[in-house]
Amino acid sequence: MTAITNIYRSALLATCLVGGTACAEDKLAKEPLATPTQSTTAPAAPLSTAEPVSSALIDMELVKLVDMPLPSFSVDAAWPNMPEDQIIGQVPGLAIDKDDNVWIVQRPNSLTKFDNGAAQDPPIALCCKPAPHVIQFSPAGDILQAWGGEAHAPTIDGVNQWPASVHGIFVDDEMIVWIGGNGDGDHIVSGFSTSGEYKQSVGKRGATGGNADPSTLGNPADMTHDPETGHLLIADGYINKRVIGFNSKTDDFLTYWGAYGASPDGEAREGSFDQSMASSNNDGGANPDAEAFGDIVHCIEQSPTGDILVCDRRNNRIQLFRPDETGGYSFVKNIIIAPETGGTRTASDLAFSPDGAFMYVADMMNSVVWILDADSHEILGRFGRIGRYPGQFTWLHSVEVDSQGNLYTSEVGTGRRVQKFVFAGLQ
Repeated sequence: MTAITNIYRSALLATCLVGGTACAEDKLAKEPLATPTQSTTAPAAPLSTAEPVSSALIDMELVKLVDMPLPSFSVDAAWPNMPEDQIIGQVPGLAIDKDDNVWIVQRPNSLTKFDNGAAQDPPIALCCKPAPHVIQFSPAGDILQAWGGEAHAPTIDGVNQWPASVHGIFVDDEMIVWIGGNGDGDHIVSGFSTSGEYKQSVGKRGATGGNADPSTLGNPADMTHDPETGHLLIADGYINKRVIGFNSKTDDFLTYWGAYGASPDGEAREGSFDQSMASSNNDGGANPDAEAFGDIVHCIEQSPTGDILVCDRRNNRIQLFRPDETGGYSFVKNIIIAPETGGTRTASDLAFSPDGAFMYVADMMNSVVWILDADSHEILGRFGRIGRYPGQFTWLHSVEVDSQGNLYTSEVGTGRRVQKFVFAGLQ
């Protein structure tokens, strides 16, 4: 890897679309805020809002570590179009469906009364109300579907199967929306229709049996679906430390494995996961050479060539597995991401460019998206930094790419947002 660094930053490109000329700031100046004498019981804004009043593309800073053209992006500061009276919380799941629509799963329960003033009884502020758990956006940012909560899940043995803390979302080619959870007792992955109709589940809330148990889960973090084999592969990930696979049609167990493809018979996390554990150093720090997965197996992704990549976030690495002649998956290599990083660590999620040339890795602690060569896995560059403004990240969690090369990210912790990065060609 050469040490050539090329930093570019373009000027702000802002296009104001109110009447074709007037800027959003002018419009707001002419429309004063609602006063306390106005009704606080007016119906909520519709799910899909009107055309945005402004669109701002801000070119990102790209740090190049090699002397070659790399993907560049502009962040769309006006995306998405949320109803004026709604707010989202932590966004631990992000997916792109086959029509390039963007799905998020978010945590209304991560918001406080100071965020949800309008939802209090009586209301204590002009805004806001929590948005639903699951939202489907069009590429333009308009809401197409929004649903979620206990009404969408069955009750089994007196326990409702909707997760206490949602985590991870995947939309397969048949438009089944798969959702997991990492809250207390959330040992389940469930499939829903795009409108929120419950279809099926793997695992059950409140039931877990450790890494060697093929019939239960342990706080699954993420999932992917192979349309050719029908395998639903799960990063089983916050209590257990393994990958496990099921037949997505019959829910029958197929396979499981630990780090390096070994038998997943190590110790599971004791007790429930809480967010303070995400940055704990009780594990002694990241160890990219560790023989076992760390205590958060955080993502699972299928590459365009059929490889399976698993984010071992706490060990600052991604492990690559390849389908073999036995019908299972064999370990190929470690991909190390910023190995000396502490705190919440690095390898949180990954995605591929539509041409399969580049791999993008979301680094939670450093708040950057790394750009890698998808074949050699050499790190080529990065963009982003810690911050709260467009194009910056706080608790960067997920990354996805659509068929046009546009990139999307989500944030948890105090970040609590989703961002769109418009592909601007190779730079």
